[in-house]
Amino acid sequence: MSEQPPGRGRHLLLVDDDETFRERLAEAFRLRAFVVSTAWDYESALASAAEQPPEMALVDLNMPGPSGLEVVEQLSARCPGVEIVVLTGYGSVATAVDAVRLGACNYMHKPAHADMILAAFERGRTPPLLPPEPRYSPPSLARAEWEHIQRAMADCGGNVSKAARMLGLHRRTLQRKLMKYPPRD
Repeated sequence: MSEQPPGRGRHLLLVDDDETFRERLAEAFRLRAFVVSTAWDYESALASAAEQPPEMALVDLNMPGPSGLEVVEQLSARCPGVEIVVLTGYGSVATAVDAVRLGACNYMHKPAHADMILAAFERGRTPPLLPPEPRYSPPSLARAEWEHIQRAMADCGGNVSKAARMLGLHRRTLQRKLMKYPPRD
């Protein structure tokens, strides 16, 4: 049994103002069994999406006229469920955040080839990585008490009588506690 190509007839809209790059990338996706439509700016991208709504879109960020972010926003609104990857040679964290907020599933830098772009679409489909479990263990009660006493002493400039009054302890009790070493956790 042969392996199916990754596109399997899915419709991809490729929006980039660099004609050579756009056409080479379009051909690479066609070889992977995608149905590819191309566009070079905001108007042609929306016209193509109106004619045949894409399942996936690859949008260049910088192009003449309205930016790729506006294309992302309009494609997300007009084609529910479309997966969008923003591709740019001039990226920043701010534009990456904006792209994702407007509906892109991923954001990547040029140069990129078809396999890298397919991997970006795939990463956009997977849930975000879960943060690691916190390795925090609370301090022991003895350690918390010792640290609290040390803060009180620092706040009182090392004056034991003043710190004892602030902590509600007898001065001698505080002195005995201060003679102990900090508890180990």
